Amino acid sequence: MAISQAMCTSFKVEILDGVHAFGSSVVRASEAPDVFKIALFTSSASLDASTTTYSSTDEVSASGTNYTTGGNTLTVSQAPTSTSTTAWLDFDDVTWASATITANGALIYNSTQSDKAVAVLAFGGDKTSTAGNFTIQFPAAAASTAIIRIA
Repeated sequence: MAISQAMCTSFKVEILDGVHAFGSSVVRASEAPDVFKIALFTSSASLDASTTTYSSTDEVSASGTNYTTGGNTLTVSQAPTSTSTTAWLDFDDVTWASATITANGALIYNSTQSDKAVAVLAFGGDKTSTAGNFTIQFPAAAASTAIIRIA
């Protein structure tokens, strides 16, 4: 199995269909923005651009690690914006405190919209914390570096 970094192809189509609402000035103005989560996965997982939804298959163990199945909720740190010809947004870094985790990658998904997949993050190998903080540090919030960019 393998985890390959990618923006999920289904997410690209769903953006055009107006499925996902990231910001406070959403088209569905009477509704709150959607809730986005990030789940961690082992090297046994198969995640890539063809991933369409979150599944707990091959997710890191939830027993005794301070990790809850389904992962953590993300906070949008930079609401959707644009610079020149690129639209982008970013999330705050996320930490599992005092956790014992070994993860090879992660999936960002929309828990409001039936767990639809957004993006796969590949760590390039196993990353481990032992009774310590496991943190995913997102890139700088800018048009050329933000985690979600449409150019």
